[in-house]
Amino acid sequence: MDDVPVRQIRARHDEETVTVYQAFRPEIAGPAAAEGRFPAAFSLDRTTWIKPSFRWLMHRSDWARAEGQERVLGVVIRRSGFDAALAAAVLSSYKPGVHASKADWQRELRRSPARVQWDPERDLGLRPLAHRSLQLGLGGALARRYTSDWLVRIDDLTDLARELHATRDPALLPPERPYPLDPATAARLGASAG
Repeated sequence: MDDVPVRQIRARHDEETVTVYQAFRPEIAGPAAAEGRFPAAFSLDRTTWIKPSFRWLMHRSDWARAEGQERVLGVVIRRSGFDAALAAAVLSSYKPGVHASKADWQRELRRSPARVQWDPERDLGLRPLAHRSLQLGLGGALARRYTSDWLVRIDDLTDLARELHATRDPALLPPERPYPLDPATAARLGASAG
């Protein structure tokens, strides 16, 4: 039985850092992993979506086989930055009960540099599960801070993605556990209680 709350952030984290995942074409991922920073080819002109769920990224990138997503990176960032992005974020779609009105939501959306989407989490067969996984979209100043101030290191996890695709061995998955949210941020993002 799946007793995971419907909308709960699960991530690999410690006291200081949290790991998020992204997939890129080799021209971006190679230099990023080698140099520990994003190269000039990484565009800050559009929203960059980060995912704390490795399995969800495997779904999104088709096990690092989708065109333009052939390399998987684990981006270790400061929790203070991740928390600041979550505190600034607005749901990417209107949700009654979370927003006072659709007009209020639209106003918040225009002002916020961060977006949150809750998409179905995936099992190792990439089938959707009943609970959701967070995607966090960063734009403007938050995207720039993500690639500079918040960045601790970048790990190339492409080989892990390929091994998981071949074996589906759950022991290989990066460990993810519930990520704590303050009550106000949880309410604003429609996160499940508990």
